[in-house]
Amino acid sequence: MNDQDRDEVAGEHEGRTGKADRRELRGRLWQQLPLLIGLVLLWMVLWGQATWLSFVTGVIVAILVTRVFYLPPVDLSGRINLWYTIVFLAHFFLDVAVASFTVAFQALDPRPIPRSSVIGIQLRTRSDLIMTLDAIAMSLVPGSLVVEADRERSILYLHTFATRTTGDVELMRRKVLVVEARIVRAIGSRTDLRRIQGNGADR
Repeated sequence: MNDQDRDEVAGEHEGRTGKADRRELRGRLWQQLPLLIGLVLLWMVLWGQATWLSFVTGVIVAILVTRVFYLPPVDLSGRINLWYTIVFLAHFFLDVAVASFTVAFQALDPRPIPRSSVIGIQLRTRSDLIMTLDAIAMSLVPGSLVVEADRERSILYLHTFATRTTGDVELMRRKVLVVEARIVRAIGSRTDLRRIQGNGADR
C-alpha cells in the first residue's frame, strides 16, 4: 500500500469517525433537550413573566448552567407516557390534599403528637432522575420529608409522622415504591420498567 492509499484509508476512517461523533452529539443534545426546556421554564417562572427577553435570557442561563458548572450527567430515557403522567399528577395532588388535612387535624388534636420515624427505603431503579423526582414528590406531601439520599445504593431516608407500628412503616415504604413506579411508568426507561414489573408495590 502506497502513501496515497494510506491517506485515502485514513480519510475514510476520519470521515466515519466524524459522522459517528456528530450522531452521538445529536443524540446527547436530544436527550438533554427536556432538561434545557425545564430550566428555561423555571427561569421564566422565577421572573414571573413570559416574554421574549425572559425566554432568551433563560436559554442563555440554561446553556451556561449545563456547560460551565459540573453536574452529574442526567440520563433521560427519551420516552414519555402521557396517560401515566396524568395518573401520577392526579395521585400526587390527591395525596397532597389528603395529607394536608391529616397534618392540620394532628396540629389541632390536643393528644400527644404521634410517633415519627426515619425510614430507609430501597428503590428498585438506579436512575438519578427517578430518585430525585421520587424524593421531591414525597417531600412535597405534608407529613413526610426526605432527609438523605444514598445515590450509590439508591436508598431514600424518609422522616414521616404517625408511624406507631411496623405496619405503619411498611405502609409508608410501599407508598414510596408506588410513587417510584408511577414515575417510571410515566418517563422511565425500558430497563426501569422491567425492574418494577411483577412487583405488588408498583400499582
